[in-house]
Amino acid sequence: MAAAEISRDFSATVAKVEPEARKLIAQYPEGCARSALLPILHAFQNVEGWLSPEAIERAAEWVGVPVSVVESTASFYTLFHRRPVGRYMLQPCRNLSCIINGAGEIMAHLRGRLEVGHNQTTPDGLFSYEEAECLAACDRAPCMQVNLQFYYDLTKEKIDAMLQAMRDGSFEVPPLPQNAVPGPDWHVAPEGAKKSTGAQGVPSPDDPGGLGDASGRKMIERLTADAAPIDARPTHERLIADGAALLGAPSPNGSAH
Repeated sequence: MAAAEISRDFSATVAKVEPEARKLIAQYPEGCARSALLPILHAFQNVEGWLSPEAIERAAEWVGVPVSVVESTASFYTLFHRRPVGRYMLQPCRNLSCIINGAGEIMAHLRGRLEVGHNQTTPDGLFSYEEAECLAACDRAPCMQVNLQFYYDLTKEKIDAMLQAMRDGSFEVPPLPQNAVPGPDWHVAPEGAKKSTGAQGVPSPDDPGGLGDASGRKMIERLTADAAPIDARPTHERLIADGAALLGAPSPNGSAH
């Protein structure tokens, strides 16, 4: 089932967020409005369900920084969504304790029920699925977050009951706001199709070298052939590590250390 069309009014979002944003900014001294950026971004996401380009631009305007600064901040934190997501964000833990206690089967069961994979959203826009690293609930493994609320000791039967409750609107955790139809995933692709060239003079700019790389071998050969390798030269930094051995040695100006 495809997601229904959703009407979106950003002016209504601003009306909800701006009073809170102004209060947050007022908590900091003049010239320090940037310190309120993270809670302002959370406030936008709490209303829209994601961080829209308009929200990022307005946040930049309010705290007085370039849009690029807000974009780099939002892209750094994984709990900020740069694209619309489902009404229920399902994040099963895939770390060691959960895997030992059956998380692999739980995740396979979830993927099968939702018919999506890691970092994907169901066509109806109801569920987004993301396999998370350690959720710090190892004593209740396997566990999962649903819209950041924890659920423990998961079984296939529990998963089925939870999904049914979400679908019929009776689940105890409220759905996320959703003012735009989500796509199949919510991740922003990096600009450009290839990596930067990085290393020079290597067969492939996407493979900067390693144990079998000719340029790496040449570097090792030069270091081993050097009669005075870098870590044997007396420097002020080495005085910290070898102060006892160098104590009393004459300094370059003729005085004792």
